[in-house]
Amino acid sequence: MNNLDRAWLIMSRVPGLTVTDADEILRHVGSAEALHSATRSDLRRAGVADAALEAIIRPDEALLELDAEWLSKPNRHLISSHSPFYPPLLQEIADRPLLLYVVGNPEALVMPSLAIVGSRNPTRGGAKNAYEFARHLGKTGFCINSGLAQGIDTAAHQGALDAGAMTVAYLGHGIDRVYPAANHDLAHRIAEQGALVSEFALGSPPRRSHFPQRNRLISGASLGTLVVEAARRSGSLITARLSSEQGREVFAIPGSIHNPLTRGTHQLIRQGAKLVESADDIFTELGPLVGHLLQQDIKENAEESANAQLDPDYELLIKALGYDPVSIDELVEVSGLTIEQVSSMLLILELEGKVEALAGGSYLKHK
Repeated sequence: MNNLDRAWLIMSRVPGLTVTDADEILRHVGSAEALHSATRSDLRRAGVADAALEAIIRPDEALLELDAEWLSKPNRHLISSHSPFYPPLLQEIADRPLLLYVVGNPEALVMPSLAIVGSRNPTRGGAKNAYEFARHLGKTGFCINSGLAQGIDTAAHQGALDAGAMTVAYLGHGIDRVYPAANHDLAHRIAEQGALVSEFALGSPPRRSHFPQRNRLISGASLGTLVVEAARRSGSLITARLSSEQGREVFAIPGSIHNPLTRGTHQLIRQGAKLVESADDIFTELGPLVGHLLQQDIKENAEESANAQLDPDYELLIKALGYDPVSIDELVEVSGLTIEQVSSMLLILELEGKVEALAGGSYLKHK
């Protein structure tokens, strides 16, 4: 392990050491690489307290050996707050971490990103919304950030992956673990096509207190946060609150007043979150923030969407739709498609702004 990685690992394990503190230390010793030869006098001049000083002068060599072994494997990276791959928006938050452990492609961390979060036990419709929004937004050039939890997080990661887009999973435990275990295969897919990220040291368990801490990274690294389904006490509301406090946009998908998993999203809307009915609602808010970065991708995606209408099944469905409300059952009967096909295609067309969903489950062509 080189002196640069060693220095950041040592500083990351000093309790309470902030990015500002670390920068002050490096200013006095000259560079991160020079930390290994810094004297007690050098560190005291940098304002380092005695307890922290000992943690820097006499680090735990056994832990550093474990770090070196982990780092020696392919596609593993240490991203410090000085790295060009450190998420640029994360640099803006006051409590940003000194160091990120990354498995996968670090370029995913610097892409224009949207966070998608929600319930761990969503309705079928909620999971489908998360998947389709992530797939559609991923095709336009957004990286999809989430937390690898079951439910909405899982659907969002899968939607991005199936679109061939980047996705980043921010973890609430050491990066050498996968939690929940059911998402082991998904984690491998994310590492191959995007990145897994953690600020926690190797071996750190998934403690309850870690997840709110993790949530500030999901929101802080993203231009905005989309909450798909959330109960009133959902952890997703913490992510939304952090997003708002960090100056990011907050979006929420409304739902039935009888669904307890929409009470949290409705609460967010009452508090000022942007009500989202289609991906265009998100583009309207975030488009000016990313400028030209997504323009070519949006153009290419629009062309792809136009070509999708030539698919025979889409033609059947579009012909079955009119400017008067029609139910899904009627569309199934007229088109000859299955209810699963019709439901999925209607959601895609709705995201593209070509179909309007009405109360009571009816649809019509967008005017």
